[in-house]
Amino acid sequence: MFTDAYFPRINGVSVSVRSYATELTKLGHKVCVVCLEYSEQQQKNALFDEKSNDESSPFEIIRIPSSGLFFSKEDRMIRFDKLHRINKAMKNFNPDVVHINSEWTIGYFGAVYAHHRKIPFVFTFHTMWEDYLANYVSFLPDAALRKIGRNVVKFYLKRADVIIAPTRRISQVVEDYGIKKFTDIIPTGIPDDSESFRFRRALEIRNRLFKKFPHLRGKKILLFVGRVVKEKNLAFLFDVLVEVQKRFPRTALLFIGNGPYLEELSSIAEKKGLSKSVAFPGYMKSDDLIYFYRLAQVFVFPSKTETQGLVTVEAMLEGLPVVAIGEMGTLDVMQGDNGGYMVPDDVSVFASSVIKLLENQNLRKQKSKEAVKWGQQWRISSLTPKLVECYEKAVRIRNERTNKTKRD
Repeated sequence: MFTDAYFPRINGVSVSVRSYATELTKLGHKVCVVCLEYSEQQQKNALFDEKSNDESSPFEIIRIPSSGLFFSKEDRMIRFDKLHRINKAMKNFNPDVVHINSEWTIGYFGAVYAHHRKIPFVFTFHTMWEDYLANYVSFLPDAALRKIGRNVVKFYLKRADVIIAPTRRISQVVEDYGIKKFTDIIPTGIPDDSESFRFRRALEIRNRLFKKFPHLRGKKILLFVGRVVKEKNLAFLFDVLVEVQKRFPRTALLFIGNGPYLEELSSIAEKKGLSKSVAFPGYMKSDDLIYFYRLAQVFVFPSKTETQGLVTVEAMLEGLPVVAIGEMGTLDVMQGDNGGYMVPDDVSVFASSVIKLLENQNLRKQKSKEAVKWGQQWRISSLTPKLVECYEKAVRIRNERTNKTKRD
């Protein structure tokens, strides 16, 4: 598995890679993750997971030295003078299949390695680069950035033996790009062995939160969990909060997560006069997220560019009803009003759905049970065998191509 994003760096790709690598190992497969080294300063940053430990990993991890990027403090790129380490590592590991999970430097050299050695090549289309590039590169026109983003992804789509999309919407994007290949749909799975709820830990977290943010005490809490980045449309939630407060004045908005947009988002909240109704505790360890899901009344998810929006599933599995904008990955995760309400990009409709859940406890209990049941289909144990089938299919396709070349 080649990936430019991996722990201690936290995002959807790193979660997907680690989750599936762990589950594949449980099934008896030998797995190697090729990723980047991160600086000591980054590893101390709140955007990174201090728990990560390569030595305790159930699978092999190869770290390639990297250098920083001027346009993104969170990300890095491979050092080209260290490329030989990839060849050395792969010579020792001798992979049957190469699985590319990112489109940056590690992903590119993984694709080149697979091509030159004629190894079956699987690609997961995790990121909609045509939507995201504008948030990192501001000196080029939007149309040019979209074209660049499409071409970056198409490089991998054209060369992969098997393409995996996390949702049907992304599968449709592959077709829209003119790629005439079947796309397998496999979401990122939620680990089966999630942290169990402990009352003492819940009380500790609750007390710590209210001590730091006393204005949250006694209020109904709307929760967002995820990276705090501009493309997630987070400022939309402030307008929703204003509408909800007209019916329930004692309502607050809690953002769990960190990211480059945090300072600006906090400033927007202040300008809107919402400082006493909004809190930004920052990044929380994954084991502690269940306590925030259970503390809140509604999970709110405004992103319109998410390929999956897996946090909505995490919230559902903890019985927290979701209100989310029905675009991109949310369409595939919720498929309607399952476990909450899937709404259009409209502040009044979004706020109205939140209000329904806050004012009707029987409805909220019904949606809570529905959410738990609906979220079960994203358990990773039921999804990993499908990934193995994709690997086996890639091997068959590569073998057929090789045999055809020999006959010709």
